[in-house]
Amino acid sequence: MPCRFWAHIIMAYVFTFWTCYVLQKEYQNVATMRLQFMASERRRPDQFTVLVKNVPSDPDESTSELVEHFFLVNHPDYYLLHQVVYNANKLARLVKQKKKKQNWLDYYEVKYTRKPANRPTTRTGCRGLYGTKVDAIDYYTSEIERLTGKIAEEQERVKTDSSCVMPAAFVSFRTRWGAAVCAQTQQTRNPTMWLTEWAPEPCDVYWQNLAIPYVQITIRRLIIAVAFFFLTFFFMIPIAFVQSLATIEGIEKAAPFLNRIVEMSFSKSFITGVLSGIALKLFLMFLPGILMCMSKFEGLTSISSLERRSASKYYLFNLVNVFLGSIITGTAFEQLHSFLNQSPNEIPKTFGVAVPMKATFFITYIMLDGWAGFAGEILRFKPLIMYHLKSAFLVKTEQDREEAMDAGSIGFNTGEPQIQFYILLGLVYAVVTPFLLPFILVFFGFSYLVFRHQVINVYNQEYESAAAFWPDVHGRVIVALLVSQVLLIGLLSTKRAASSTPFLVALAILTIWFDRFCKGRFEPAFVRYPLQEAMMKDTLERAMDPKFNPKAFLETAYVHPVFMEDEEEEEGDGEVDENMEPESKLVPTKRLQSRRSTPALSKMSGGDAGGDCESSPSPPPPMDA
Repeated sequence: MPCRFWAHIIMAYVFTFWTCYVLQKEYQNVATMRLQFMASERRRPDQFTVLVKNVPSDPDESTSELVEHFFLVNHPDYYLLHQVVYNANKLARLVKQKKKKQNWLDYYEVKYTRKPANRPTTRTGCRGLYGTKVDAIDYYTSEIERLTGKIAEEQERVKTDSSCVMPAAFVSFRTRWGAAVCAQTQQTRNPTMWLTEWAPEPCDVYWQNLAIPYVQITIRRLIIAVAFFFLTFFFMIPIAFVQSLATIEGIEKAAPFLNRIVEMSFSKSFITGVLSGIALKLFLMFLPGILMCMSKFEGLTSISSLERRSASKYYLFNLVNVFLGSIITGTAFEQLHSFLNQSPNEIPKTFGVAVPMKATFFITYIMLDGWAGFAGEILRFKPLIMYHLKSAFLVKTEQDREEAMDAGSIGFNTGEPQIQFYILLGLVYAVVTPFLLPFILVFFGFSYLVFRHQVINVYNQEYESAAAFWPDVHGRVIVALLVSQVLLIGLLSTKRAASSTPFLVALAILTIWFDRFCKGRFEPAFVRYPLQEAMMKDTLERAMDPKFNPKAFLETAYVHPVFMEDEEEEEGDGEVDENMEPESKLVPTKRLQSRRSTPALSKMSGGDAGGDCESSPSPPPPMDA
């Protein structure tokens, strides 16, 4: 093997070891900061609450009674109260419709107040564009009354219909320690029943997906996995077509009448340098919305988990289509047929040969998507245009104006995988074409300045995940390292340097070992909450706030938002002693097999689920111990 190839191998080791060192230090720092944050953060309902799924049905007890009985038996010292999950999606849609009608009524009342001589009118069709012409105030008043009646009927149905009670519940405990024990342990001998996990904070709950039965979730995820596979790999077809047209030869073949324009020096520069990047960017505009819809269909129950899942899909899509797809359909487009029919051993060679040839394309992509993207992020052209469009056609009241001006959250499902895509480019080309690295460094320098400003001064914080994204970030950097090593193996194997393969295979093995080491050493801090930390926080809280009433703090935290209005109207049952203990260790049950009070484990706690859940006779307010 020529000596000059050893420089590439040595630099591959240098970049890999440096990346692993930085990753290990950062993983350690982030894990430490996460634990420190969780120890010092303010009191939140999710610290005391567990989401219980796949509650088995019982012929003699409702879901609410069964949950209460199970946790009084198995967690007698720490169980406080629970809130069963209702399928209130239809009710939520009715409430949303009522809010829209109320917004229109407010608009027309203000309009009538300003001009009392003219009674406002509207049409009964969509957004008042067609239909019978009627008095606007009377029409929307009658619509609100009609929806109010339907909402009341639907609320009653949700409270009494057994099909609206889902086999899931939010269970709250007196202490963080009790919640940590429940969330991180198997509840019964049957591992598919009484599944527990930490509840997301109330503002992070995605209520629509709580109504999805647990059995359907596995089927939905299988469907989405197949759909994502076809979306990822068949999306190459339009990208290949557009990329082939975004060349001088492709345009001359597809549109011969443009030959004179194409042959102009300016046109040649634009086509070879910019057009392919613009075409790729246009195809990716609609991708984040599609991936978010797919993640919602999977049944994830929190906004943060939806964004994490969408970010993973987005990164994988970028890896396959934007990176590998651009390599194949660009310089290796003519070799595509042979690539699909060659042996797997030849695939790394095909990619390895094409990678250096696509360096110019990715430099253009970095400048067009990365550098120019920062200007768009600072100027926020898209939100500015959307705000003026909404102001012109949709804004009717001050509430509408506030919603139109809302900056929203930073969007981790798109921003984070895009940044990691540039990490992938940097690691791949660091050894092959180092000329690309200054463009990457400029990108990350601007990234730090721009996003630091946007996070502090512009975007709103939608939820608090306590750095829960970091394990995914770490994993994607490891994937980028492995991709760079495999492509380097393919490239060197085409240069009669096959003897270098063992050295690079050893490097890949070391990278995988490093990933497993970090997962075992640091990832538990992101998956489990140490009982020692929970006990310390509980002890400190009892010392600093001895009058804290957990029941008053938690009883309405996880009530479905559509029921909150009714909850506020109801009178409280009075103060409850925070040190209240269960009156008896014997737990009453309505089960026919045992009408007496039993301290023993419920026979349904480990059984198989069957049939529909019983209807809870009580309204949505949480059941207390």
